[in-house]
Amino acid sequence: MNIFKRHELKYLITAEQREYIERAICEYMTPDEYGESTICNIYYDTDNYRLIRRSIEKPMYKEKLRLRSYGKSADDKTVFLELKKKYDGVVYKRRISLPCKDAVDFMEGKTDLKEDTQIGREIKYFIKYYETLKPRVYLCYDRTAYFSATDRDLRITFDRNILWRREELDLRHDHYGTDILKEGQSLMEIKSGTAMPLWLVDIINKSGVKRSSFSKYGNAYTSILKDELTERRGLCNGRVI
Repeated sequence: MNIFKRHELKYLITAEQREYIERAICEYMTPDEYGESTICNIYYDTDNYRLIRRSIEKPMYKEKLRLRSYGKSADDKTVFLELKKKYDGVVYKRRISLPCKDAVDFMEGKTDLKEDTQIGREIKYFIKYYETLKPRVYLCYDRTAYFSATDRDLRITFDRNILWRREELDLRHDHYGTDILKEGQSLMEIKSGTAMPLWLVDIINKSGVKRSSFSKYGNAYTSILKDELTERRGLCNGRVI
């Protein structure tokens, strides 16, 4: 699928809460056929991080552009160039698939897309509109996914080992970085095209978990700001000395 429209609910959970929820949903949901996978992303943003700054402000409408691979990529391995938009609580994701080298060359302005598609034109307009887009953050995580046995639009994912970095911004490099989560934590996301089924509402209530506005890229950006502030303070202290 290259077009998605759904609601996404996020929860930061402990190891105990995750164990309870995974055990409770097994009656209704099936593990993804690929099992646990490592998802890798390059987030593109402007020189002043305009996209993530706006996202953190929680506006009615926000958007982002990222390049995604499943596992470490290679020149000829398929990756996904994705436009992700959120309007009034509904998430819209549109993406194209292409070899990693072609995607990188396109984003660096060296080549054009080989296929002329509606989604491709939307991505090119997005790039032209924001002008100074460059890779800003690499972000990867280990994901376990479940699908509803009766509703394929209902999906629950658990992400752990959420790592980010600002160097080697290339999906063809190894997975490493700074962990965003505390030890034992996972980020659970419930993704559905319709309302949450009653059995899942009951499981969530009994588990005691609370919804979160957690953003992986947003947390990485917050860390970047803290690092820059620390660096500036160090420079100021150095001048005083």
